[in-house]
Amino acid sequence: MTDGSRPPAGPPRPYAFPSIEREVLSNGLTVLVVPMRRLPVATALLMSDAGAECDPISHAGVAALTVNAMTEGTRRHDAAALAEAFEQLGGSLDTGNSWAHAEVSTTVLTAHLPSALGLLAEVMCEPSFPEGEIGRLREERMAELLQQRTEPRGLADDMFARFAFASNSRYALAEGGDERTVVGVTRDVIVAHHARFVVPTRSALIVAGDVDPATIMQQAETAFGRWIGDAGVTPDIAVDTAHSTRQVHVVGKPDSPQSELRVGHLSVPRTHPDYHALSIMNAILGGLFNSRMNLNLRETHAYTYGAFSRFDWRRRASSFETSTAVQSDVTAAAVREILVEIDRMRGETVRPAELSLAVDYLTGVFPIRFETTAAIADALVMRESYGLPADYFDSYRDRVAAVTAADVLRVAQEHLDPSRLQVVAVGDPDLARAELEALNIGPVQQYDASGMRTS
Repeated sequence: MTDGSRPPAGPPRPYAFPSIEREVLSNGLTVLVVPMRRLPVATALLMSDAGAECDPISHAGVAALTVNAMTEGTRRHDAAALAEAFEQLGGSLDTGNSWAHAEVSTTVLTAHLPSALGLLAEVMCEPSFPEGEIGRLREERMAELLQQRTEPRGLADDMFARFAFASNSRYALAEGGDERTVVGVTRDVIVAHHARFVVPTRSALIVAGDVDPATIMQQAETAFGRWIGDAGVTPDIAVDTAHSTRQVHVVGKPDSPQSELRVGHLSVPRTHPDYHALSIMNAILGGLFNSRMNLNLRETHAYTYGAFSRFDWRRRASSFETSTAVQSDVTAAAVREILVEIDRMRGETVRPAELSLAVDYLTGVFPIRFETTAAIADALVMRESYGLPADYFDSYRDRVAAVTAADVLRVAQEHLDPSRLQVVAVGDPDLARAELEALNIGPVQQYDASGMRTS
């Protein structure tokens, strides 16, 4: 086309998520099998509802330390022998931890899958939790936190959570905990967490690849059938806001040439019925490179290399937040433009071209995310973690395509609240604070890198 306009997208190709076989073993372990016949490989992933949401605030970080410590040895293999055993199968042991779950996984040739399942069962069900390795992991986390205090980006993320969620909420602390909580995570605390939450009735085995469902069910029974444990109850998590009105929080990093900015507030949980409309709204506001936020701060004003927004989805309450890094002398100006774009999103109907771009992107990229066995397994982890319906993947594109401009305006007005926004600026207060006060958008408070109030 010669007029510079974006050519129209063609109709999306049909897509169906692979079929899933589901069965529950006699011990309560859920098994999900996804046959994918393209290559002779398979991904096996074992997940437990044992993520950071299960941490008591006093021991925040125990879930992350537990899953890391599980790779340090079992009753039959020490850490080196365990790694070598996976390597001999042509795979590796991968672990992960989120707010909702903990997981261990590997990808191997299908012929090696029975042995891989046996090793995963050892890791998940029979960890030895060596005292020395737990101490090392704890010290590594403490060193990571110390480094984070000097790194503005991670510090801004940490401080935003503290200023968004009430102090009695687990969500106010990082998934991995902080210096006050991690130091108390002993081997006994880890063993108790594992015994309470890493149990078959809170777990699921996901196998995706060149496999036969009936065979996998038999192999799963062999590997995991003797696994037992009484399920603990997930602790309640307070989801109150730390501040009910808009406030500005300056976290001092003297002599910093840039300010890391976070602007946002608490929002709805992942299972909210407005999820798809919120996804479109966020894509238009700050979720894509061509979003309003990025075009304003990067292209129009040249304040930054990139400005984005997102919903940090969680099961009980999420957060909406915008993020960018700008030169210190334009900190207040950048905040002003962020607020302008949030107000504009709430005050006017999005243009058809904006809506089309967001819908086309989300529906078009969707099938590309599920091209490997590991990607399919990860997708099912997400579905299981949030308790999404069985047809979630098959209906996703239709639900996104059904979002209208009126829907986008409605969810922006209902779920973006300028009066509750928390503005966090990590940078040099001598350069940024006075101008932020001059914006007159809320009281300005100052903190040091540990979060202690200084003025």
